[in-house]
Amino acid sequence: MKRRAWITLGAVVLGGGGVAAYAVASPSDGGGGVALRDKRPVKVYDLALPATATSRRELPRKDTEQFSLLGVSWTGATKRLHGTAQVRTHSIATGEWSGWRDLELDVDPLEKPEAGTRGASEPLWVGASDGVQVQVARKNGTTTALPKGLQVNLVDPGVVTDAEAKQPEVTAEPAGFAVESDSPAASTSAAPTDTTSPSAAPTDTTSPSAAPTASASASTSPSASATVPTAPPSTVPKPPITSRAGWGADESKVDDPPTYNTDVKGVFVHHTDGANDYSCADSASIVRGIYAYHVDVEGWNDIGYNFLVDKCGTVFEGRAGGTDLPVLGAHTYGWNRESTGIAVLGNYVSTTASNAALTSIARIAAWKLGQYGGDPAGTVQLTAGATQTNYFAKSFTAGTQYTFNRISGHRDGFNTQCPGGSLYGQLQTIRDWAAGPVQGLKTTTVDGAGLSGTTYYTKGAITLHWSATTPAALISKYELLVDGKAITTTGGSATSAAATLALGSHTVAVRATHQSGKTTTTPALKVVAETTAPTFSTTPKISLRTGTVNTTAVPVALGWKAADDKALREVKLLSPATATFGPTTTTSNRTAASGTASTWSMRAYDFAGNYRTSSPSYTPVILQETSAVKSGSWTSRSSTSYLGGKSYSSGSKGASLTWTFTGSSASWVVSRATSSGQAYVYVDGVKVSTVDLKSSTTQYRQAIWTKTWSSSATHKVKIVVVGTSGRPTITTDGLVYIK
Repeated sequence: MKRRAWITLGAVVLGGGGVAAYAVASPSDGGGGVALRDKRPVKVYDLALPATATSRRELPRKDTEQFSLLGVSWTGATKRLHGTAQVRTHSIATGEWSGWRDLELDVDPLEKPEAGTRGASEPLWVGASDGVQVQVARKNGTTTALPKGLQVNLVDPGVVTDAEAKQPEVTAEPAGFAVESDSPAASTSAAPTDTTSPSAAPTDTTSPSAAPTASASASTSPSASATVPTAPPSTVPKPPITSRAGWGADESKVDDPPTYNTDVKGVFVHHTDGANDYSCADSASIVRGIYAYHVDVEGWNDIGYNFLVDKCGTVFEGRAGGTDLPVLGAHTYGWNRESTGIAVLGNYVSTTASNAALTSIARIAAWKLGQYGGDPAGTVQLTAGATQTNYFAKSFTAGTQYTFNRISGHRDGFNTQCPGGSLYGQLQTIRDWAAGPVQGLKTTTVDGAGLSGTTYYTKGAITLHWSATTPAALISKYELLVDGKAITTTGGSATSAAATLALGSHTVAVRATHQSGKTTTTPALKVVAETTAPTFSTTPKISLRTGTVNTTAVPVALGWKAADDKALREVKLLSPATATFGPTTTTSNRTAASGTASTWSMRAYDFAGNYRTSSPSYTPVILQETSAVKSGSWTSRSSTSYLGGKSYSSGSKGASLTWTFTGSSASWVVSRATSSGQAYVYVDGVKVSTVDLKSSTTQYRQAIWTKTWSSSATHKVKIVVVGTSGRPTITTDGLVYIK
């Protein structure tokens, strides 16, 4: 492999030791519209970190050319930096300096490092920037020297694809930047004034394990070959993958041909570190930046990961050699020769990965393992290619087999926090989604049917809705089962299906088929198809009730009885007002317009949606006292409080009033007070009641006595003054009947 040439910024030194600064303006479309980006190549800039102390290296704030990704590196691929490395960057978009950010130093070394490769931190994506500040410190309490040749490496991923060039340019006020020299003298001569002291480097409490020698790794690892194998078919579909050409890989950077493993026994999940607020439109740039960092900074032959996934779920081809082949990657030290590596763009120490990202990881893992008969939910024996410990302090000895989950985290194999605690906690979800069957499948609603108890009732046509927690991309199909037989088949993204059932009782369920072929079926629902409408065993009827009577409205009670051969759902009043009643309700107090015929329309529904309507008509009629036949002595009284403005009053024992009418219900309307007396009520010549009109408060137009018959007929109602001692007087307003 040829050694990469380090691209170093040369200083333009002015008289007096200053460094020249210049600005780059954003391209313009010249027409006031959206500016498109000019294509520009990928560039890497290396700035030496001056030796300010034995235990520390610092680079003061520096203006630089544009970059979006950075890291620190040092001489010697097997050397470790025992301490901390922190950076601050100046954003082109906001014009602000970021806070201090830690670089991940527990990075896997190459299993077979060649001369000239460098040790390095994980790269950190910071977005378009034009300034940097760095501080590196050795671990507190140790005397281990910092490695030699420390640099901060800045990567500008450029704009290299047509798709990127069509994206709007994000512009900001052009910022001047100094062209830096690799020499300490030049790199410190033009530092902007920083009035804020950088925070002290945090203590590194975890000592990374020493890298084993290349000979130990090579002698105990499963063999790899440069011979191109035949791609075996997989048991599951291949997910969409953005090719290396699609994200703009410069293939001239790769010197050596790919090396191939025998198979893929396991999958290691990683994160790339960096901000999570990147735009998915920049994902190709991030991948390109990581590629340049691995190759131009660390001196690797190619990008280390086999696949990369962004937060929107886009999958990128990583290391060259064929996505469907077992390409040897450089992602999990000691375990690369039997696995594939998938990295999620972003930092997932405390932030969970998106469902879109988890879905794509599950799809890649299932596809790759499916090529070699591996169960994504199972375990596998992997042979250690190096003697080391992992994040959980588990020791591995080169050449010995150890049990791993088929889908594991980077930290399971190497002493690193990667893929972050939050993403690590999501690995079981990835395994479940990748392996199948479909998780969380349940029916939610049934349109076109009503539920009574545990049974649904329909007239025939139904639409069943369902949900599942497994993403649709991992589901091959859904089937609607009626009486155990599939009658409708939908795609994996469907959430409902329709069917028309024959009359009778049925079972209905949903069966989901995972891309692995495993099936899950919901519990069967009992659904009865029927078309028999409810009946009114008692036709809706109004009867007069007690209460206050007005010339425009009288108090009535609406009564009915409805039934269904299966299950009555509800009864609705449609006119002259609207109301809804439960299946067991049979009465409702209402008011009716007097002197006007009103249609009392009611509709009974069953749970299947069948219904029957009944619409009888009734007219409440007010008979004034003057329409009665009088006997005895009666006095007329006038007041706006009386019906029609007048009433009859009598204290003569035996005085009577008789009304004759044809109807089905009647109520006697009176005035009441503390001095009111009693009266006898006769119906069709028979005494039926003694009514006391006495009241603690004065009340007018009171329906105090009512009578209802099963059908309409001619009746006589007669009231007779009792002549109660001390309060013989009664005052009557009239009689109301239902016509």
